[in-house]
Amino acid sequence: MSITGAIVMFAIIWFMVFFIVLPVRFQSQGDVGVIVPGTHSSAPADAQIKRKAKITTLITVVLWAIFAAIILSGVITIRDIDWFHRLD
Repeated sequence: MSITGAIVMFAIIWFMVFFIVLPVRFQSQGDVGVIVPGTHSSAPADAQIKRKAKITTLITVVLWAIFAAIILSGVITIRDIDWFHRLD
């Protein structure tokens, strides 16, 4: 795996995990009962983006290390998941 491949894999995992973490403990302004004028009641009351980004980064580092170890060890290769060439 190249450096570029490792960075791309990290970015993909980070964004996938981030979209999973975003709705965790979500409270809308409508749920809290304080709606800021000019916003929808479904807008987040306290998004805590910085906290969720830190949690996402910690989870991503662990997942990335696992995936990188599997790829670098050769336990699973492209030939193992390439179904098209198995039909030959």
